[in-house]
Amino acid sequence: MKALITARNLSKTYSQANAEYAMQGLDFIVQPGQVLGLLGHNGAGKSTLIRSLLGLQAFEGQVDINGCDPIKQHAQAMRNIACISDTNSLSDWMTVQQLVDYTAGVHPDFKKPHALELLAKTSISLKSLIGALSKGMKVQVHLALVMATQCRILILDEPTLGLDLMYRDTFYRQMLTWFEEGEGQRSVIIASHEVGEIEHLLTDVLILKQGRQILHSTMTDLTDEFFILEAPNTHDAQIKAFAPIASESGLGTTRWLLRGHQREVLEPWGHIYTVKLADVFIALQKEHNL
Repeated sequence: MKALITARNLSKTYSQANAEYAMQGLDFIVQPGQVLGLLGHNGAGKSTLIRSLLGLQAFEGQVDINGCDPIKQHAQAMRNIACISDTNSLSDWMTVQQLVDYTAGVHPDFKKPHALELLAKTSISLKSLIGALSKGMKVQVHLALVMATQCRILILDEPTLGLDLMYRDTFYRQMLTWFEEGEGQRSVIIASHEVGEIEHLLTDVLILKQGRQILHSTMTDLTDEFFILEAPNTHDAQIKAFAPIASESGLGTTRWLLRGHQREVLEPWGHIYTVKLADVFIALQKEHNL
């Protein structure tokens, strides 16, 4: 199956003299049917990576968006990819109807009846000004526009930031509907600080720190590669000899984050728990001092 996104040695240098990298040597592939979590603290390179995928800036290395170079073949690449971010990119002075009409005029693959059908399922009036809508409503409008195109890749950049629980739930349910309607031919990249909120949606994860990737894994492999051991404190010295990635003290016990290949040896010393993505994310951010 042909990859929808391929990045090879993807880098972005802001100061060549001082070798200041916003991204350095990223290598990853996004296949149809994948939901990739893009994780990293502020300054990790997430926004720089997204801008590169969207062809909004020059970069070093190679990026392929469903067979297209996002800069040299920008218009064709953008027929395959869309982005919804936490910043409002919709024109406040337009009404919802005007925005739908405008999108129909400029996007060759936009299905206006489908967009109107999706908006009819919300409480949003077509006569409303975009600027008068709440943030949650603006996100709903934006998603309806995206769902009415034939794009195969959806990038979500902190899409639910500032939304209440109801809008967050509605947004992700609608996104999953769009994803499932693609019958395995669509992909999603979700950049978010809310690791626990998106974990159940992900098939894969890419973790960045200071512009470098420190983990690229499927969620299945993640639970094989890491595990949590909760053991009595009497075993502390022995477990430390296995170079655990992280630890958290409790009442008479300690929870250790360890590598998967150590599971069989350490299992008799305590209780084994399946690792959570947040556990790995936090631990790796502390472990990799680049």
